[in-house]
Amino acid sequence: MFTGIIQALGTIKKLDNHGNDIRLTVSSPTLDMSDVALGDSIATNGVCLTVTDMGPDYYCADVSAETIKLTGFAHYSAGSTVNLEKAMRPSDRLGGHIVSGHVDGVGEVTQIIKHSDYVEFWVKAPEALAKYIAHKGSITVDGISLTVNEVNGAEFMLWIIPHTLQETIMGSYKVGTAVNLEVDVIARYLERLMLGDKAAEPKSKGIDMAFLAENGFLRK
Repeated sequence: MFTGIIQALGTIKKLDNHGNDIRLTVSSPTLDMSDVALGDSIATNGVCLTVTDMGPDYYCADVSAETIKLTGFAHYSAGSTVNLEKAMRPSDRLGGHIVSGHVDGVGEVTQIIKHSDYVEFWVKAPEALAKYIAHKGSITVDGISLTVNEVNGAEFMLWIIPHTLQETIMGSYKVGTAVNLEVDVIARYLERLMLGDKAAEPKSKGIDMAFLAENGFLRK
């Protein structure tokens, strides 16, 4: 479990192919590895990865073909900079929001508008995720816990302050940049709870307008 508060930046040093999977080596002179052990989790651009090898300033992790397909790892190469966060401890402050490190989809930066004291980013999410993104709600972008400032269909807007631009990879974003997205886990649980007993039915279609009307959530 993570908070979405980035602790350090890292650089992908190697991407070794192992069949359909890859072995990833990430170097970071600023990430404190003194309390990291083999088998621990480190969120790498928001993807929860298990440490399989490590040193004072690097770690290795295996990335499955499924993870490559569902995240932005397909776009990464040696030299790519990534956001890093070690798994939280029960005693840590929850500075962001509850982040699982399980990416829900890949979005695309569609607009970048610079203002005097912040930068406005517009990101287009996959249509299937649009229902989980709410105005003033939380979303994780490349592992960063952020507040949604505006929503327009499947696109959402973020106001990013200079500190976040400096301490994360957001300062390098361009129009067209692919980003890992994780929606607020609470929204997913609420959707499941609203299904009630129907959640146990095979291949449940989820919640749509017909379901809400049928179960009394909408007035005719």
